[in-house]
Amino acid sequence: MTDISILWVDDEIDLLKPHVIFLEDKGYKVATANNGDDALTMIEEGQFDLVFLDENMPGLSGIETLEIIKNSHADLPVIMVTKSEEEDLMDDAIGGKISDYLIKPVNPKQILLSIKKNIDKTRLVSEKITSNYQQDFRNIGMSLSEKLSYEEWAEVHRKLIYWELELGTAKDEGMDEVLRMQKTEANNLFSRKVEASYRKWVNEEGDDGPLMSHNLFKDRVFPILENQDTILFFILIDNLRYDQWKVLSPTISEYFRVEEEEIYCSILPTATQFSRNAIFAGMMPSEIEREYPDLWVNDTDEGGKNMHEAAFIEAQLKRHRKDVKFSYSKISNLAKGKKMVENLPNLMTNQLNVIVYNFVDMLSHARTEMEVIKELAGDEAAYRSLTRSWFDHSPLLAGLKRIAELGNNSNKKVKMIITTDHGTIRVKDPSKLIGDRNTTTNLRYKQGKSLTYQSRDVFDIGNPDDIFLPKANLSSRYVFAKEDKYFVYPNNYNYYMNFFKNTFQHGGVSMEEMLIPLITLTPK
Repeated sequence: MTDISILWVDDEIDLLKPHVIFLEDKGYKVATANNGDDALTMIEEGQFDLVFLDENMPGLSGIETLEIIKNSHADLPVIMVTKSEEEDLMDDAIGGKISDYLIKPVNPKQILLSIKKNIDKTRLVSEKITSNYQQDFRNIGMSLSEKLSYEEWAEVHRKLIYWELELGTAKDEGMDEVLRMQKTEANNLFSRKVEASYRKWVNEEGDDGPLMSHNLFKDRVFPILENQDTILFFILIDNLRYDQWKVLSPTISEYFRVEEEEIYCSILPTATQFSRNAIFAGMMPSEIEREYPDLWVNDTDEGGKNMHEAAFIEAQLKRHRKDVKFSYSKISNLAKGKKMVENLPNLMTNQLNVIVYNFVDMLSHARTEMEVIKELAGDEAAYRSLTRSWFDHSPLLAGLKRIAELGNNSNKKVKMIITTDHGTIRVKDPSKLIGDRNTTTNLRYKQGKSLTYQSRDVFDIGNPDDIFLPKANLSSRYVFAKEDKYFVYPNNYNYYMNFFKNTFQHGGVSMEEMLIPLITLTPK
């Protein structure tokens, strides 16, 4: 039996007695009224889950009754029963005033379907999502047992994020736990893939390597700039994970058409001074250090690590003989964001406009340092929600709308790339590491000359030259935390273990950090 209570309002309610009996036989509780005034009184005095409302009644009409119901009980589903498909009624349905409508004469199957659509919808959708994931769970599991190429790993990541978002709407804790276990298994196997293949990837050996940070401009930006009549906005949102892109995508899609959605691979370390400098210089870090010793800043050096991005972009354009007028903007606070929006019309004179937006990075760091942010972003779903809430009220969204508007009013073609330099992972499992005083401080990777660590937890690079990383001295090595590990020194181990546990970090080896979005769009 069901506890669902229905109110049916019709001036000829006696003629509908067979339908009322039918619903009662199905377990629904049905109350009736033959005019709008009585219906409103019953709604105020009782608890109803659904209202069937006749459109054409003497006295207070169905439409008038509907307006009063919605003013005081906006969330109460109302199904209008009408004699004809009038255009105004269709508009009301689309506008959300009514949840559904039925055309007289109604039949029992129509009634039952409408109830299920509006009352049982959440449960039915949840059951369908759960059932579909259970089927795909086996498919994903079987693919994980195979030797996957990079593109196949990117597809696994897409699927896992898809199901994470879908199951988030289903609210099935049992399936959520199953998915978490499958993500853990996938990250374990992906880390093995990186250990086995990363040296080949960065040395561009073989045909199945991914697009990586240092080739982003050469392979994706420069082909667009070949067309002199195209203006490109390259927007890099620092620290943007693929799942965060997916929750921002519906809003952006109101103004832009997605031409291509790719997942490219961040270089290691998945940290800003390495991956973003590689993007803008078009070189691997050790190559940047060698070519531009005055601009590269090592981990252990004083000063900002990304202070010369405009210079790197200019040098890369010259190196590839791209005679392109460009601009570079870095947005790190609200005032700069608003100023960027105001300046967008002036940027239409450039063929390339690079905008770095730092909010998501600040959010992840603030989450470590501020208790209130820790509470607001307690897990991946909350982290996504916080990102979406910020974006919906940010100058960045205002800027994207303005770019779409300017593009539609320009005699040149406007394109936009939205991407990032690396993602983040919520760390859960501490791993003890010992290093000397010059060892770098990042929780997900360490560079040093005297490191003691738990080998099963790390991807170890004894010779940084192998993967084009600079080294502070001849005996420097890099270790990258795998999966959801984070490095903790034995001194004050318990304090730092608890302080950093469940915070979002970057620098290491995981799908969340390395498999990141690269989206090409055009204004609608």
